[in-house]
Amino acid sequence: MTERATRLRSQAVAGLSGFARTWLVFIGAVVVWEVATRLAESVFFPPPTEIVSTALQLWFSGPASQLFLSDVVFDHILPSLGRCLAGWAIAVILGVGLGTALGRSRTGMDYVGPLFAFFRAIPPPTLVPVFMVLFGLGPGMQVATIIFGAIWPVLLNTVDGVRAVDSVKVDTARSFRTPTPYWIGMVVLPAALPKIFAGLRLSLSISLILMVVSELIGSLNGIGHELISAQRAFEFPLMWTWIVLLGILGFGLNSLLLAAERRVLRWQPNRNNDG
Repeated sequence: MTERATRLRSQAVAGLSGFARTWLVFIGAVVVWEVATRLAESVFFPPPTEIVSTALQLWFSGPASQLFLSDVVFDHILPSLGRCLAGWAIAVILGVGLGTALGRSRTGMDYVGPLFAFFRAIPPPTLVPVFMVLFGLGPGMQVATIIFGAIWPVLLNTVDGVRAVDSVKVDTARSFRTPTPYWIGMVVLPAALPKIFAGLRLSLSISLILMVVSELIGSLNGIGHELISAQRAFEFPLMWTWIVLLGILGFGLNSLLLAAERRVLRWQPNRNNDG
């Protein structure tokens, strides 16, 4: 018990030390930003304190019945998040399903691999006009753009993960004549999860980027729409407020996914010491 308590204490100290180092670097960068922008006195680069003041007034000026959240949050931020997460979720379902099927097939990738390489090389923003024609202006076009860009990391990582299943597990399942659904759900996918999660993290970042790009071009609301509107109106503190929000959203979503990954993969010995 004493040895375990010592180990847990050392892990807690190491975690707190890493957390403190990370935030000290962040605070230092913000301080440098504040000093540099005030010395430069450029209208294009407002100091962080002005950005924070603008953000508080913009997002937290609502009534108590809305938890002090302004209408901007409900009209622009939440719809953007909904489109981003919806497109990402659909890409994950399609990517994991198709990637599992192709990974377990001996010849599947031989047929579709060149086709995937062709479509993966097309920048998703260039297809926005195509999706506009197919789905019109609105959420359909934006979600389709996100799906097209976010599916490839999930699909290809799933294929690699499924193909890398230990041969001993394969032979054991065959010897016990394990039914295919149990084999896929209890052996193949758990073994492929580390690579699948790597694809999920990358695709989530791509989803956030494509959400903004699609809203810059064809949207009547959303973070991207408000960002480009502030830029065109030369409201630079407001523009930077939306840019900072995107950084916060990216950091928050990635942190949640990392927490889920650590929980799902806690059975792996090398995950116990992850920070």
